[in-house]
Amino acid sequence: MNPSTQHKGWKEAVVVYGQPRVLAMLFLGFSAGLPLLLVFGTLSGWLAREGIDKSTIGHISWVALLYGLKFIWSPLVDRLRLPVIGGIFGQRRSWMLLAQTGIICGLLAMASSNPLSHLELLVYAALLVAFSSATQDISIDAWRIEAMPAEDQAAMAATYQIGYRIGMLLAGGGAFTLAHYYSWPLAYTVMAICMGIGIITTLIIPEPEHVVSRDTWKQEEKVIHFLENSSHIPETLRNVYAWIIGAVICPFTEFFSRNGRFALAILLFIGLFRISDITMGVMANPLYVDVGFSDLDIGLVTKTVGPFITIAGALLGGSLVIRFGVLPILLAGAIMVILTNLLFVVIALMPPNVIMLALVVGADNLSGGMAGSAFIAYLSGLTNKAYTATQYALFSSLMLLPAKFIGGFSGDVVDAYGFVSFFIYAALLGIPAILLILYLMRHQRSEKTVPGSMSAQTD
Repeated sequence: MNPSTQHKGWKEAVVVYGQPRVLAMLFLGFSAGLPLLLVFGTLSGWLAREGIDKSTIGHISWVALLYGLKFIWSPLVDRLRLPVIGGIFGQRRSWMLLAQTGIICGLLAMASSNPLSHLELLVYAALLVAFSSATQDISIDAWRIEAMPAEDQAAMAATYQIGYRIGMLLAGGGAFTLAHYYSWPLAYTVMAICMGIGIITTLIIPEPEHVVSRDTWKQEEKVIHFLENSSHIPETLRNVYAWIIGAVICPFTEFFSRNGRFALAILLFIGLFRISDITMGVMANPLYVDVGFSDLDIGLVTKTVGPFITIAGALLGGSLVIRFGVLPILLAGAIMVILTNLLFVVIALMPPNVIMLALVVGADNLSGGMAGSAFIAYLSGLTNKAYTATQYALFSSLMLLPAKFIGGFSGDVVDAYGFVSFFIYAALLGIPAILLILYLMRHQRSEKTVPGSMSAQTD
């Protein structure tokens, strides 16, 4: 959603959730949210329960760095048509199906691995899940942005967040509960079966229309110019170079030419926005284990109560964005994330208390859901639909890469300074994002005061 989009009334902000493609995002969000915890938070809990040391758990969380590197292969998802299934299902859906198959295979491989005797095999399987899941994210994000206009992206983001959190609920609370009563391998096998929901949804939804704007042709002229001036290069090699220019270089040059120097501020904000909560999330489950909560407590409280509140936060965030705009809600969400991260200090200082755990986790998930809907809507509004997958992958990679990298040192910080200092440190990491949001708001106001100024065109 473009930050400058005209604000709507409360009725319009609510009825949009009844549109079929908005509802489809529930199931696609579920398919995207299910694998993440299984290679991140839930995996950390499994490893902690098996007695793996905290530094190793923190380093293994770097598996999730693949989510932050997906911009590297996103041009393939954007432009490369898969053999056979590409012609049957279309560009976006065929890549979804391929990625979902990879996730299922990876989860089954994780289920067959023993962390104590075959930790390396478990990590390789987790890498397959993370790579396939990141690829699925690329194709789902592209479908979401292309399937509905910019003014409905906040609602698409909200329903995506709801489905995402339901998937995380199952991958968190469901997996912990299954592990408590049965075993971790069975839990991961059940999660692989549940990925069938994503495959069924992908088979049902329509392939979106791929829109190319008039301004986009200015970027594609670079390819035409290259072809006209490279007749001395063999045709096969020339076509490869032209494809790279059009699929890899043009999406990035288009973004910078559209936003000018301000593009750097946008990218910096994207890279810093989620550092605080992602860094905190790596050590959340190890904290619960150390404090003395059982797997059942963790499953029923932190991974069940929390996601339901996140759903409320996502719906609230989506409606507020439609009503008041993106940046004000981003600011409110960022402040709430810092404050709720500090509440985990209370959990670290108290003996096990299920009620306090539910309150803290609920507050954390409410702020996360609200901020998540606003942030997804903001990123969606930055893309040009001619390069949807590549540009959004760049933004979401920047969102995750710094946070996942810094989060990998979480165990070292806990080992050196303890949980209390760690959660204070994680909260402070959110301050730069707040300062950048204030800068973005100031820039937006200045744009509106300049006669003839234009906001970024995304279609």
